[in-house]
Amino acid sequence: MKRVLLFMLLAAVLVPASCGRGSKTPPAPAGRGFPSVEIPAMITDGEERLEYMTRHLWDRYLDTSALYLSDSLHFNGVTADDLEQQMGLYTTLLWNIPIQSGKNSVAAFYEKAESFGLRYPESRVFPKLSELLNKYLYDPNSPVRNEDLYGVYVVRLAESPLVRDDYKPKYRYDANLCARNPIGSVATDFPFTDTRGRERTLHSIRADYVLLVFGNPDCSACRELTEEMGQIPEINEAITGGRLKVVDIFTDPQIDEWKAKKDSFPANWICGYDHLLSITNDRLYNVRGIPSLYLLDADKKILLKDAPQEKVLDFLLAL
Repeated sequence: MKRVLLFMLLAAVLVPASCGRGSKTPPAPAGRGFPSVEIPAMITDGEERLEYMTRHLWDRYLDTSALYLSDSLHFNGVTADDLEQQMGLYTTLLWNIPIQSGKNSVAAFYEKAESFGLRYPESRVFPKLSELLNKYLYDPNSPVRNEDLYGVYVVRLAESPLVRDDYKPKYRYDANLCARNPIGSVATDFPFTDTRGRERTLHSIRADYVLLVFGNPDCSACRELTEEMGQIPEINEAITGGRLKVVDIFTDPQIDEWKAKKDSFPANWICGYDHLLSITNDRLYNVRGIPSLYLLDADKKILLKDAPQEKVLDFLLAL
């Protein structure tokens, strides 16, 4: 159903095009709406249209042949609100295509944005797009955050001639963190102590799927996740049947406070604490906000990385 709604959304914002080029709007120093994507008529498959849309959404907006109105309210003719709406659409679409296609799209987007910024630095388009992409793909509260996709952009940002030298170390640091535990890789193993005082490791957990949760019993969002998952029969059946195991790890040093509240944890979860504090001190995982959710397969390969709660629950319901 969500895919149907997504394609309806695309149909509402796309402008069909023939195989040939349409005429360009002549340059004008004025405001404008965000220019629509023109999808070749020969592309009829819904999945292919979605990928084309994601890859080419920014083409006409970042066309370097003309510069539109750029003032305190407009970025190359488009208002800040309209530009942010397009970034919201773009990052939502990225979640609906294969991860490698998404990475290719972000790489292409970066190249277009930097080229435009080099041609028209006074437009402020490049820093604005970089700011918006960070907000949607890297803010820990974003419902469409994705470190693997943001990493494609920020690693280039760290070397861009458009970025001040004193900003580059931060971008390199972010790029390094985004590169850890990428989707498709084997999750970094670590030891932990469970609620019964036994020392275990992540890789020792056996199940078709492992949901790794970095949380805190005092975190309201963590409690909400626990309550919501507890009310979903399909997830509880998967846990009871052994197909899914939930591993909740406390990463902070206040171990006595965690132990005082261990009885509040779900009985069918595996809960523990990082007794070596290696997750935080060695940055084994880039835990920037909690709960932070990683979904692993039977071989501990990462399927979802620090994914929004809705994305994880949708995946689990589809098992």
